[in-house]
Amino acid sequence: MSKLILVFLGPPGVGKGTQAARLAKDLALPHISTGDLFRDHLKRETPLGLKAKGYMNEGRLVPDELVVDLVIDRIANPDCAKGFILDGFPRTVNQDVALEKALSGRGEKIAAALYFDASRETIVERISGRRTCRACGAMSHTRFAPTKVEGKCDACGGETYQRVDDAAEKVTERLKVYDEQTGPLVPHYRKRGLLKEFDAAGGVDEIYAALKGYVEGLKA
Repeated sequence: MSKLILVFLGPPGVGKGTQAARLAKDLALPHISTGDLFRDHLKRETPLGLKAKGYMNEGRLVPDELVVDLVIDRIANPDCAKGFILDGFPRTVNQDVALEKALSGRGEKIAAALYFDASRETIVERISGRRTCRACGAMSHTRFAPTKVEGKCDACGGETYQRVDDAAEKVTERLKVYDEQTGPLVPHYRKRGLLKEFDAAGGVDEIYAALKGYVEGLKA
């Protein structure tokens, strides 16, 4: 396979971003997330960024077409010549249809959609246990990576707190939105023979070993 294009898919809190970043580094491929793209375009005040800002300032969702335009603009860069990893995009079936159309026009296609999932209980526990340092931004977890002194950052001694979005009830809301908007991509990719599922309830290294083995098979 001359060009490796991968889509990382899964609900918030399953660790897909961690796995995507690790794989991107190992394969020397760009790790592309729409969040990073939005921040970059807004910071540089590009035409696409200003267009997106208009919708955001009005409290409206950025249209699928504009999100796809941001991604297509990014993957046209020379560093994507050998492939790239899309993290958290597409978010809807319509976005995937638009992406596939754009890729087809370039003689390219997605190699696989890598789907990471875990029980909703596991996800809520993972996210709601996160704590962030107000001073330095270091992350900890009440169960999996607790600080030596509760409420105090190990790195700088600053106060740790729970972000509003990480509260259990907010996580449940985010998962509901995910299931409604992004959930349909799972059967969509399965039907197209592109879906590869990973159990995200295991250890990070264990999951990565399975991921790396699968991707190496794609490259062969």
